[in-house]
Amino acid sequence: MQEKIKRIALASVSEIVEIRRHFHRYPELSGQETETGRHIMRKLEEWGISCSGGWSKTGVVGVIEGRNPRSRCVALRADMDALPIEERTGLAFASRNKGVMHACGHDAHMACLLGAAKILQALRDEFEGTVKLLFQPSEEDYGGGAPQMIAQGVLKDPVPNRIYALHVMPELECGKVGVRSGRYMASTDEIHIKAIGKGGHGAMPGRTVDTVLMSAYILTGLQQVVSRQAPAEIPTVLSFGRIIGEGQTNVIPAEVVMAGTFRTFDEEWRVKAHESIRRCARGMAESMGGRCEIDIRQGYPSLYNTPEAAERVRKTAAGVVGGRNVEDLPIRMTADDFAFYAREIPGCMFRLGVKPSGLSEPSDLHTATLTIDEEALSTGAQVMAALGASA
Repeated sequence: MQEKIKRIALASVSEIVEIRRHFHRYPELSGQETETGRHIMRKLEEWGISCSGGWSKTGVVGVIEGRNPRSRCVALRADMDALPIEERTGLAFASRNKGVMHACGHDAHMACLLGAAKILQALRDEFEGTVKLLFQPSEEDYGGGAPQMIAQGVLKDPVPNRIYALHVMPELECGKVGVRSGRYMASTDEIHIKAIGKGGHGAMPGRTVDTVLMSAYILTGLQQVVSRQAPAEIPTVLSFGRIIGEGQTNVIPAEVVMAGTFRTFDEEWRVKAHESIRRCARGMAESMGGRCEIDIRQGYPSLYNTPEAAERVRKTAAGVVGGRNVEDLPIRMTADDFAFYAREIPGCMFRLGVKPSGLSEPSDLHTATLTIDEEALSTGAQVMAALGASA
């Protein structure tokens, strides 16, 4: 089976690359992936694969039935949305949609899954069960497209036994695959705080309740939630990347707003930490004569790769790239809404090495200069197809 998968993949390389380049030229933001979804459906229908649209508005689900289609089911997922970033790669197929770019590799994810779909459709008489192809929108949107597709019943009729997804990894060499069993990616929550005081003239601070100073103490005080309250064995991050106090050199503003992210791996500690953040921020503001409003927006849960599913990825990837090219990964404090699927059924997200050859310091994900080695697309398609066809 592996040799057949490889043969079809190698014969389809140019098509898979062109599919990726098409998506890269025409990226669409979360919830706006209309043309992306239509292109996916055109490809699936061209290959004779049954599919339906409208999943989480713009998503697509394809179904490939092998022998005894009710005997088992494997789901394969790719995300579809791009980011609000102005591309600066200089590629001939760079984004034509101003201010929008596939800077997280979702163009590659879709191309790999479509490549896998073509392979599996050609081999449908040679594997058991059903393969569901999940093209999911809005991964970059904080609400996430995954929970919406789950609510619509994407994991029903039939219920997948396992679900897999790949994600490009720019720092991992092309031709390699990375896997981690167990906890892998963090939960993610948005922290929004508004410090409220009394504005006034900077020359007369005694007649104000200084929100700029208040926000500085709040941000400093909140760091003890991680450094002194977080259980030592649970990785935790609290970072603030946005602070706006619209005063002047001589004007103390009446309000300052702050926004940050809280990430961890334990749901019980996650809840306790939210309360600690609220208590600390409010206490600090009140001690300085002001008050604060706090909005904690709960995002994705942490991702746990089921050991059995991770081991299946490890063995399958070894069959494609060789055992020496399958690497163990450390935990990541980044997040992905694939975690919602993995909460419902056994699953595993793994990493596809896409580091361009000869590049010592590749651009990171979510940057305007991200590029990938397109030779990795065939590898990704082969691993996904083999996972879909495996028992």
